[in-house]
Amino acid sequence: MKKIAPSLLLLSLALSSCGEKKDAAPAAAASSAAAPAAAAPSAPAGDQEEIKIDFPKPMFIGTPVPAQLPNLEKPDPSKIVKSFMAPKGTVNLAKGKTVTSSDPAPIIGDLTLVTDGDADGSDGCFVELSPGAQWVQIDLGAPSTLSKIAMWHYHKQAQAYVDVVVQVSDDKEFKTGVTTLFNSDHDETLKIGAGKGGDPAYIETNHGRVVDAKGVKAQFVRLYSNGNTSNEMNHYCEVQVFGQAAGK
Repeated sequence: MKKIAPSLLLLSLALSSCGEKKDAAPAAAASSAAAPAAAAPSAPAGDQEEIKIDFPKPMFIGTPVPAQLPNLEKPDPSKIVKSFMAPKGTVNLAKGKTVTSSDPAPIIGDLTLVTDGDADGSDGCFVELSPGAQWVQIDLGAPSTLSKIAMWHYHKQAQAYVDVVVQVSDDKEFKTGVTTLFNSDHDETLKIGAGKGGDPAYIETNHGRVVDAKGVKAQFVRLYSNGNTSNEMNHYCEVQVFGQAAGK
């Protein structure tokens, strides 16, 4: 049985304060492995428009726990992605979509918070998964052309999440046709077939992290993490998948 700290029990009571709630999505069994990453195609051509990312308010409180990771990047405000160009008609395909996870019974929150459209880091606006390597997965409903993926882990304090990997596929089990878009698992701890990651770990802020999907086509998006530099828990405030649905 999972042990829940008293402070976490207070957080769970605040769930009704964050966005529209839906029935919890059914959980999926953890995948034992993923196929090697496939090459992502070039971004689709055509008329472009600017997509602006709606950032939540800054939430840093208290004294940050020093992050000790060999691949931790130095924060650089100039590299924050605040908007991007994408084909006209690009929207957040993930909003309201079904979310499953390797942890079917989150300690705090429910999986619908991952795609409720609210990236706020306040109490009641995030889901907390069990310690160790865990994943969440979003079913976009149909194969879609993807431009960017924006993700927010818990950003109420300055910490970095470990072994963050973002993959997409048309196979819900992630055994075939897997494309790795982001990989900070520098020593291949996760052993999911993605290899040693070359992307940096980073300190969480209200700006999250925007990952380039490069026009890849996929129906499922899976995000891994393996605890953080403050504790062993895994958290998500929001994941937004920008793209065009099939047929657009």
